[in-house]
Amino acid sequence: MLEENPWRTLSSEMRYDNPWIAVTHHDVLTPAGTPGTYGTVHFKTRALGVVVLDDDLNTWLVGQFRYALNAYSWEIPEGGGDLAVDPLQSIKRELKEETGIEATHWRRLLEMDLSNSVSDEVATMFLATSLSFGEAAPEETESLALRKLPFEDAYQMVLRGEIRDSMSVTAILHVKLLMLEGNV
Repeated sequence: MLEENPWRTLSSEMRYDNPWIAVTHHDVLTPAGTPGTYGTVHFKTRALGVVVLDDDLNTWLVGQFRYALNAYSWEIPEGGGDLAVDPLQSIKRELKEETGIEATHWRRLLEMDLSNSVSDEVATMFLATSLSFGEAAPEETESLALRKLPFEDAYQMVLRGEIRDSMSVTAILHVKLLMLEGNV
């Protein structure tokens, strides 16, 4: 198994930069030794998501129109967190902001690379339980709908392809497996 980098970077040039991402063009030699190009997207924040469960195994989904897809999406509560801040602190803020929900018990579920062929974006997902409820305060760029439903319904939405967001799919399936193992 080859674990060393078989790519050789000849030159790199940042082509786009904003507060959230930077896009870099690379001239490379491929693993076969032939000239090529590669584009990478560097994310300046960590992606975060949380499956919320109450004592009756209800969960909450956030609905919003996703500009990049030109489509409406139902998702677990998600957001971005500063790379220098503990992901748990950031997701607590996001959950309160998007839903008004706060939780006493938190469990880190997993970390994943969201699109490792072109991006360095890392996501961290959590499970939140022992809930209290307040008022949501979404950012001005967010137009959100909030939906309470049995967790099993959210799981079925994943199976039917109605929830397609990768973080939501992964986190919901992960929690379902934990339930089947008796660990939730």
